[in-house]
Amino acid sequence: MLNQPMVHESQLHVHPVYNHFLLGFPFLLMLAIYLLGVVISNRSYKKWPLYRTVFMIAGVICCLTAISRPVAGRSHADFIGHMMVHLLLGMLAPLLMVFAAPITLVLRALPINYARKGSKVLKSKFFRFIGDPLTASVLNIGGLWLLYTTDLFAKMQQNGMVHLFVHSHVFLAGFVFTAAYISDDPPSHRTSFVYRGIVLVIALASHSILSKYIYAHPPDGVPDRQAQIGGMLMYYGGDLIDLVIIFVLCYKWYKAYRPRPNMQQRVYDIK
Repeated sequence: MLNQPMVHESQLHVHPVYNHFLLGFPFLLMLAIYLLGVVISNRSYKKWPLYRTVFMIAGVICCLTAISRPVAGRSHADFIGHMMVHLLLGMLAPLLMVFAAPITLVLRALPINYARKGSKVLKSKFFRFIGDPLTASVLNIGGLWLLYTTDLFAKMQQNGMVHLFVHSHVFLAGFVFTAAYISDDPPSHRTSFVYRGIVLVIALASHSILSKYIYAHPPDGVPDRQAQIGGMLMYYGGDLIDLVIIFVLCYKWYKAYRPRPNMQQRVYDIK
């Protein structure tokens, strides 16, 4: 592989300030819509759980931190900084936002006729395909393999529009991936826990293998030492977030199939 140095942010073909605005505005808009939805929803239904709002705010903060000048600027010149962005934007922020249940909130806030239409769209073949754990895993983990094993990473560092596309994909794919396994949002999961568990194990193994591949085979333009530290950050940092997904999935699995005492047993327990 070529060992060309990573470029500085100012060398991107899109102006840095414009670049940050394009990345940051959707997240601010998303938060504004979410908070507006909380206000509207609380007028007609019981109060929206505060902890979900906190998760949403925390998720947006993670996204804004990932694209902030100090962090994003470092990511263009330092692969370790780039991997920090990957963990924040593609793993931690999506996890927090999935806990926020934004789709449920939006459907609650919409008028009933629009909410029904929105629910119908979510049940369409397209969203069922995108939301399938296997599809979501290919889009997420497969996209990362494509990024770090081809010249796409080098192009991302040199072209602002490619940079915007890649980071947008990292976030969206991370959100869809997480939602495919543990989301409380509708439509409810149509795939079994066994299926989700098997695909999740394969996906997480692929993510771990990729981090080890990066450690041994740095992307174009990344010094060996930075690739090694970045690979370890991806491996261990990703594992912490993956453990949360595994725990939540297993808890939901247990909750769905745990033995339920019959009425006679409950009466006996009361006595």
